[in-house]
Amino acid sequence: MRKVLFLPGASGAGEFWQPVAERLPRTWQTVLFDWPGCGIVPADPRVQSFDDLAGLVLRELESGPTADLVAQSMGGLVAMKVALGRPEAVRRMVLVATSGGVDLRPFGVADWRAEYRAEFPNAAAFVTDEVQEDLTSELTRITAPTLLLWAEGDAISPPSVGRFLAAHLTQAPVCLVILEHDDHMFARDHADEVAALIEAHLR
Repeated sequence: MRKVLFLPGASGAGEFWQPVAERLPRTWQTVLFDWPGCGIVPADPRVQSFDDLAGLVLRELESGPTADLVAQSMGGLVAMKVALGRPEAVRRMVLVATSGGVDLRPFGVADWRAEYRAEFPNAAAFVTDEVQEDLTSELTRITAPTLLLWAEGDAISPPSVGRFLAAHLTQAPVCLVILEHDDHMFARDHADEVAALIEAHLR
């Protein structure tokens, strides 16, 4: 059975992916993660870092031989950590508007952290830590075929970030698709279009 793990962004709510997940074949097993301590998701003292979030996914991978990863925004950092930690367990990967895992300073991205903190004052500190992990030097170790989905007008993660990832995932078959949308949450808001692209890639 095809198993697809959906990783949310900084909102922490796996329900972000529900509109896409419900459009995939019913025979596929879908798992929607919540991130403890992110957004309004209750904190878990065992989760204090992105490595701890990756650990949640890695434990889920122990239940089967392989799975596909579909990640939104900050969840892309977690997905890449998982793909680096257990490459044999990640069959395919989809990174959507990824806003972590690389040095974003050269891309002129919009800083979302103050607004996030105002909306989610109890969120874990690591979510908005100014010192973000840069995995650029390790991207060549990722081998899972990867679909990169971006929105043309996304200010938080502009298409230039997607192009950067496409250029550095040199050992993975990569397809970059830039859609004519303006919002960072386009995967949720345009689920028909996004689900069709994800299903085609995962097949």
